[in-house]
Amino acid sequence: MSLKGKKILLGISGGIAAYKSVELVRLFKKQEAEVRVIMTPSALNFVSPVTLSALSGNEVLINLFPEVDPSKTETVETKTWHVYTGLWADIFIIAPATANTIAKLAGGISDNFLTATVLSARCPVVISPAMDEDMLNNEITEHNISKLKEFGYWVIPPVSGELASGLHGVGRMPEPSEIFDYADMFLTGVYAKRLLKGKKVLITAGPTYEPIDDVRYLGNYSTGKMGFSLAKAAVQQGAEVTLIAGPTLLKTPLNVKRIDIQTSDEMFSAVKKNTIGMDYIIMSAAVADYKPVSIVDGKLKKSKDENLTIETIRTADILKYLGENKKNYKLVGFALETENEVEYGKDKLAKKNLDMIVVNNPKVEGAGFGTETNVITVITRKGLHEKFKKMTKYDAAKIIIDKMVEL
Repeated sequence: MSLKGKKILLGISGGIAAYKSVELVRLFKKQEAEVRVIMTPSALNFVSPVTLSALSGNEVLINLFPEVDPSKTETVETKTWHVYTGLWADIFIIAPATANTIAKLAGGISDNFLTATVLSARCPVVISPAMDEDMLNNEITEHNISKLKEFGYWVIPPVSGELASGLHGVGRMPEPSEIFDYADMFLTGVYAKRLLKGKKVLITAGPTYEPIDDVRYLGNYSTGKMGFSLAKAAVQQGAEVTLIAGPTLLKTPLNVKRIDIQTSDEMFSAVKKNTIGMDYIIMSAAVADYKPVSIVDGKLKKSKDENLTIETIRTADILKYLGENKKNYKLVGFALETENEVEYGKDKLAKKNLDMIVVNNPKVEGAGFGTETNVITVITRKGLHEKFKKMTKYDAAKIIIDKMVEL
């Protein structure tokens, strides 16, 4: 384990756990890493910048608009120091990250040196939330942390123990050695290896809309969040990702090629055009099973005396097509089942010639369409059958990508 020459930017916000950051700096320097420290003004109430400067060997950065030394010539770098600091780092760790700092990051507020530098960073940004349990469990804080995860930030979960309030609960910042190990994982471990570097991944996401007339369609409740999370996780492992997306308002993940479609026929066509050269294909889209036989031109008028009957036909089975024509790619499918999900999942895995299938049940709390979380079971052709607890869709996506790489 060596971090020699690695550039670590440590952000410290104003929480009692700031004292642990002193030991964290010492651990990084012991491994010969370069360390720069940024403190929020509130953090000065908990730990001395003199101590952190002595340990890191660098001036601690605090003020967004520092006083100018008349004896020194200003440069572009000194005028925009927050930008160059963000570009300098290999990893940016914010520990502790208070509820206030987390809220600012989630909202893009840059009113101090730390938050302004985050907006300039091109490296992984890791936050370690630390606060009282009631603050952590507040819906606003939970929303802000979930939002940061969707943006691609990495979150080190807080641990349980005695809190500054004297109460016991979840909210403590992990010990410096644990945060050090997390940073090492990024800089020299599994994420540094970028296991999908040089690989091409095709992912489908979201629903399809099958038009009835010019204003109505057959569809489902899929939002595309699971597929978009998979795209982010694959990119972070170094993959070249193509994302075929049904109707959704989600923002395209960074460094992802996006192809928008509306209908199942359009998705089928887009998939066939983009399978060449792919190493992995993940079919997470909720493709409609049926579509109207004919589409009414204009708006279908309702009748006063009769019910409406829409004749439908089956749509193309894209997953089956990929399984039957599989050549050099690994194929991952999804199964949404309301009962006997494992049995149905295994059956689908075999019938569609999949290498792996991800199964979930929308009746389980925290799973299904439109949620921020998911509860998944991963089944592989090699016999792996593993069920995971409820987690964010982004965390689930990371697990799915890891299991896919193991194929």
